[in-house]
Amino acid sequence: MKEENSCCHKTKERSEKEYQDLIHRLNRIEGQVRGIKGMVEKNVYCTEILVQVAAVNAALNSFNKVLLANHIRICVAEDIRQGKEETIDELVAVLQKVMK
Repeated sequence: MKEENSCCHKTKERSEKEYQDLIHRLNRIEGQVRGIKGMVEKNVYCTEILVQVAAVNAALNSFNKVLLANHIRICVAEDIRQGKEETIDELVAVLQKVMK
């Protein structure tokens, strides 16, 4: 996959399948969040809202796992093949942020 530096921001070209999967997951998460907002607006009991928030957190964690796996398999592997060792430091820094 091709990566470009554009004013200090990297971009990534994703396959159509990867793109569709990520967008599908995000659309589902967005719908869940809208549902939670509706529950708050309707004064739904707290525990019911908390269960839905837990479901959104699980969906976001799943999204992160898929995105991270794709990143390692494609971006990180390609950079290492090209001798860009700084990518490992970048990955470690990202993992530290994600795993807080």
